[in-house]
Amino acid sequence: MHKVLVTDPISKRALELLEKQEDIALTNLPDISFEELIKIVSDFDCIITRSRTPVNKELLERATSLRVVGRAGVGVDNVDIEFATLRGVLVVNTPGANTIGATELTISHMLNVYRQAHRAHQSLLEGRWERKYLMGNELYGKKLGIIGLGNIGSQVAIRAKAFGMDVYAYDPYIQDEKAERLGVIRISSLDEMLRIVDILTIHAPLTHETKNMITEREFSLMKDGAVLINCARGGIVNDEDLINALESKKLSGVGLDVFSIEPPRQEFIERIKKFENVSLSPHIGANTYESQENVGIVVVQQVLKALRGQTPEYLVNAPFPDLSALSIAKPHIDLAYKMGKFFHQWAKEGLKDLELEVKGEFVNYADALASGVLFGLLEDMVEFPVNLINAGYVAKDVGIKLSLHKEDSPGDYKGLIKLKSKSKNKLVAGTVLEGHLLRLVQIDSYRVDLEPVGTLLCFENRDVPGVIGSVGTILGKAGINIAGFRLGRQKRGGIALGILTLDEPAPEEVLTELRKLPNLLELTQVSM
Repeated sequence: MHKVLVTDPISKRALELLEKQEDIALTNLPDISFEELIKIVSDFDCIITRSRTPVNKELLERATSLRVVGRAGVGVDNVDIEFATLRGVLVVNTPGANTIGATELTISHMLNVYRQAHRAHQSLLEGRWERKYLMGNELYGKKLGIIGLGNIGSQVAIRAKAFGMDVYAYDPYIQDEKAERLGVIRISSLDEMLRIVDILTIHAPLTHETKNMITEREFSLMKDGAVLINCARGGIVNDEDLINALESKKLSGVGLDVFSIEPPRQEFIERIKKFENVSLSPHIGANTYESQENVGIVVVQQVLKALRGQTPEYLVNAPFPDLSALSIAKPHIDLAYKMGKFFHQWAKEGLKDLELEVKGEFVNYADALASGVLFGLLEDMVEFPVNLINAGYVAKDVGIKLSLHKEDSPGDYKGLIKLKSKSKNKLVAGTVLEGHLLRLVQIDSYRVDLEPVGTLLCFENRDVPGVIGSVGTILGKAGINIAGFRLGRQKRGGIALGILTLDEPAPEEVLTELRKLPNLLELTQVSM
């Protein structure tokens, strides 16, 4: 019998689902204090929580029988994932369960801004009858641009098509087939899509790639009088540039459910509320009874799988309940994850068919290494948490195929991992030295010896005197310190690969200046 404790409110149907299970003994204490919880937690195999209950080190140390933590929601900020993993406790969550709620709120903001329904409501409450002033626009026939065609973006596309809109999408990590299936025109360039759409809606995660994705530059490319809807993450749109776009009338309306700081500062609210056609909500995309019911049911389903020894789709932490196995394989999995993260940024867009070669002593962990590579590769691609267990599922969903090849012969190292894409002509290889030192040993055709940490500035250049000095001078003027340097080249006087480890990321304007150097051919900044 598995003893399950619910420590925060979840839906009635979710509780009923637990009560029906013959192998589950349910205790429902949704208002229990932390002080009371730590007194009784040792009796339970599983706890289901939301954001109120801190599943911290103190709690986990007391939870001597605990096997599973179920988080009803996406965020796991209240769970000490690392310590839970070390204790052999599985953590599951519920990404995607609020898809419809977020989708419908997006459409709601779109209709508010286009038909000025929010302004009409307020004017009537204030005793005004302003029919002739409250002219709106129809969604029918308008061009909608979607950034991110994942779960929510796809559902928005379906509903926009029902309104008779022409739907375009920018998402470098989806297959053309998915866009075609949805009746969406896939655009390979964000700049190109910005120039043609009447409404832009964002459905992407907040990552180093998407932070400040929409700034003054992107607004300048859009049509005069365009509309922006953001129900994804606030930091994707630059706040100051958004206000400026409204002031200049580049944007005729804005719908926001998310903000770079939440709750938003009063200063921001005072500045944005002076514009008439702005529709705001306090991050309520998941706040529907149906979404909350879905979240409860999904977390129960995940918990039941975990307790019964099956594989949950949404496991947050590493798939190694045996701590000795985790200890042995951890450096190799860390290397695979770092290689995937590097490869995603180095190869940029269009990753589909990948090959992973695992050689020498690493073949014992080949499947785990494949999951580690996909984990690092996908982490910044999708809008929900990726982990070692669900990375394979997610890869299939976004159209990435990874073929795994094992070879007992190690070559120059005791063990080697090599990841490559034939279509992009990109390659990265790595090894673990002395059992714990992670090293990238090859990037494309260049031999290197590189620790995959921090910010890496990678640039291909003509192997002539002065290139490194010019790069260093520009970085020095910008106040950016160089922590390390590695060079790979095939022959003297040919093409070389320089890699600088920086103490902090170089701003875009510095990267732009570097790209103007005459002998610098290609430059990519990689965040590890």
